[in-house]
Amino acid sequence: MADSDLSIILPRVLIVSRRTVRKNKFVDFVGEYHLDLIVSYGAVPVIVPRVSGLHMLLESFEPIHGVLLCEGEDIDPSHYDAELSGFSPEELEEIKKAHASDTAIDREKDTIELRLAKLCLERNIPYLGICRGSQVLNVACGGTLYQDIGRELSLKIFKDQRVEHINYENYDKHRHVIKVEENTPLHRWFKDSLEENKMEIMVNSYHHQGVKKLAPRFVPMAFAPDGLVEGFYDPDTYNPDEGKFIMGLQFHPERMRCQDTDDFDYPGCPTAYKEFVKAVIAYKKRLICSSSVPKAPKLNQELETKRRIIVRSFSIARNMYSSGCGMISGQESDLEVGAEFLQANTALSLQQVNRLKQMGATVRNGGGYRGRMMMNEERERIGRAIMGKMSVGQLSDLMSFYLVMGKICSEALERKVNDVENK
Repeated sequence: MADSDLSIILPRVLIVSRRTVRKNKFVDFVGEYHLDLIVSYGAVPVIVPRVSGLHMLLESFEPIHGVLLCEGEDIDPSHYDAELSGFSPEELEEIKKAHASDTAIDREKDTIELRLAKLCLERNIPYLGICRGSQVLNVACGGTLYQDIGRELSLKIFKDQRVEHINYENYDKHRHVIKVEENTPLHRWFKDSLEENKMEIMVNSYHHQGVKKLAPRFVPMAFAPDGLVEGFYDPDTYNPDEGKFIMGLQFHPERMRCQDTDDFDYPGCPTAYKEFVKAVIAYKKRLICSSSVPKAPKLNQELETKRRIIVRSFSIARNMYSSGCGMISGQESDLEVGAEFLQANTALSLQQVNRLKQMGATVRNGGGYRGRMMMNEERERIGRAIMGKMSVGQLSDLMSFYLVMGKICSEALERKVNDVENK
């Protein structure tokens, strides 16, 4: 896509859907409050459907200016704690019964969201994690989770410190207190609602899991009375005006609304979305600036002539190898130019050097070329047989590996050709 086209694209926020069953069919959905707030502050929500194999297609959603991950089922414990929590099969079954809507693990959603979270961390793409989304962010950075807060945390503390983190009978109205840490974004957003010297607000709660060990890069912004982290951020990547925003909130500020109205419990509730979208917009502008690469300097005529001769040599060799045809009279000298170029650039592989030499020998030994073609066909047959026995996951990982390697090889070759041209 041309740089001029990028400027007319509105800031895009990716949101992964949650899967449920309706009328005996799967249905993907995203809560409307998330979408409303993203749109109202000037960005476009792009829903990423929870579809098998989609984790291999995330590049199709580029450009990505921000990622919002929200509710969903429990994250597969194997992603954060190999030893799990020591629960017996009977205890795990009791947990599943108590939280039936959350404990049906969705591994495809896990894979999609963890890859998106890691992509944001690698590129510093703005990321807002709400509830499960905050847990995904912590796990992506090496943190761990309580598999069940009630059994792992609540039973180990005094009764007056225990917190009810989910109430199925009073779902949207249920609130519990949290203490906000000073000099954090959360403190600034809710400053006008905090009582003097108390630093407390009441938040909603819809979860039975939560942060156990907070990843080292994060700083907590709030705690529940039982010690559970209710919000955290990365201070080194927090500056919405510059497109920096990496944050997780365990509660749902978008759903903290007064009964029978759309008025928020506190004026600061929608600010997380406002600041997040501000960062998304700034990140998009920064991305456009970085993609505006200056045009390459014009080559002098002598270098341009040499480049065309080398390109012609490589084109002849490639066509001969692909078609299996012999060399046309007069092309041998052209092939020698390419072979000399490869020999002069010893950083390229010996296989590449030999390949062009071998192709130049087809005039003298056409049978040798056919033999190599048959060998390649045999290798391809063996490769297909091996891959036919591999699982979908193994094939996906293998494909990802070769895509990355192909990209690296292409970049390395381009740099070397540019170095030759600029000498």
